[in-house]
Formats: sequence, structure tokens, C-alpha cells
Amino acid sequence: MAKKIGIGIGIVIAVFLIVKGITSFKSAGASHKDSSGSGAANLYEQAVALETANDPLAAKELYKKIVTDFSDFDKIEDVQKKLETLNTKIILSPMETTSTIIHVVEKGDSLAKIAKKYKTTVTLIKKSNHLKSDVIRLGQRIRIWKGVFSVFVDKSQNILILKSDDEIVKVYPVSTGANNSTPVGTFVIAVKQVNPVWFKGGQVIPPESPENVLGTRWMGFDTPPDYGIHGTTDPQNIGKQVTAGCVRMRNEDVEELYDFLPEGTQVTIVD
Repeated sequence: MAKKIGIGIGIVIAVFLIVKGITSFKSAGASHKDSSGSGAANLYEQAVALETANDPLAAKELYKKIVTDFSDFDKIEDVQKKLETLNTKIILSPMETTSTIIHVVEKGDSLAKIAKKYKTTVTLIKKSNHLKSDVIRLGQRIRIWKGVFSVFVDKSQNILILKSDDEIVKVYPVSTGANNSTPVGTFVIAVKQVNPVWFKGGQVIPPESPENVLGTRWMGFDTPPDYGIHGTTDPQNIGKQVTAGCVRMRNEDVEELYDFLPEGTQVTIVD
């Protein structure tokens, strides 16, 4: 069953989070404060100006206010897209925020060791520090994103919400299992693979085969072990309940998510 999410994503998220009880977002019907007039429009203009002035943190706060306080603003979908873009831009930048710390490279350090210490990924460290290789030097200052990532999948809407601590980073459209076959509960990402091999009914299907439906990334759950989050060779069916039980994403989306999530990341799936 396909679920359209392009109907005012700010409203969808606000209502969804209240119903699921995972944060204190204001309801879509609460405190719109002249949302159809100058209140939201003025905030939007200020946010755009701050973006232009290269102040993404301040712009982000204004976009967040619009989403939470003015969910019926006529540009709410644009606001949500801008907010998600800023969220990922900030995480992937060298910018220091309340969610970052600086690690000074010590003797014996490697990117893998630093990533393990802070429960992040080598790729995220490299991208946010503009590192071209794995080589680091003694005394080098390395910016680390310390926010704890988690994933929330709502099968009824076919959406995946990426969070850092209690803050929504981005909402992705996904496909889930046909006949409600995607398991519900809380799982842990136990294995990650780039260009995964697909083991189907005793067959080994290599990543380059057109029959391999896993796409470019695989993030497998601890239990049940045959389920996970992966890419797709069938992007036109994203947003539908069509999989054998896994959570399926567009390749470009799952590649972005893969870089953020270390092994051990918690994934919650609900009906």
C-alpha cells in the first residue's frame, strides 16, 4: 500500500511524533500564531537571509520554529526540505556545535580507533574534516559528531526517520514488507556491507547481477538476521509495501544513511 508523504511533511512529522510519543513536538492543530500571515513568512525570509549569509545554525533554528509552530504555512514542504538539507550539511561539515567535540590525535591513534571510541564511522569523520585519506598526524584536531544516531521506521507511512539524540535529522521514503511482513520491535545494526552479495535460496547472487535486489548498501539487524535496511534496483516502488520484509531505500538515500550509522545503531520499527 503506497503512502504519499508529499502532503505537508511538517504536519505529517508533527502529528506522527505525537502519536508515537517519542518527542514533544507541538500538534498540528496547536498554536499556529498567524501561520497563514506574516509570522511564518517573516521567519522564512530571515532564515533564507541567514543561509545566504552563511549562518546555517541560526537559519536551522528558524526553520525548526516554522515546522513546529506554523505547520500550515504554505511553504512548509520547502521549509522541511531546507531544514533537512541544513541538518545533513552541518553534520558533514567541520563546523563546531553543541553536538560536536574535538579529538586531538594521540600516539597510536587511527581513524578506525577514533571512530570506535566515539561510536561513529570513519567515513563521517573523513567527510566532516575534509580528509582525503586515512592518514592522520600527531596533534591533529579532529572534529567528531557526538550525537547518537537512531532510526525509526513507520510501516503505516513507509517512512524512515533519522534522529541524532532527540532531534530529527531527515525523513526518507522507504518500502516495507508485503503483507505486513516487516518485523516490528527494536533492533540493532549488526553488520554493514558495501555492494552486498545476496544469498537467495542457496544461490549466491553477486552485487553486479541485475537479479541482486539489495542495491548498493546493506545494514543487517542482529535478530532476525535475515532482515535489514538496504538499497534497491526498483526505485519506482519506493513508498509501497512490496519487499520480502526488509526496509528498502533509494540507493542515494541508503548510501547517505550508511555513512552516518555505525554498527550498534538502534532501529525501531512500528506498524
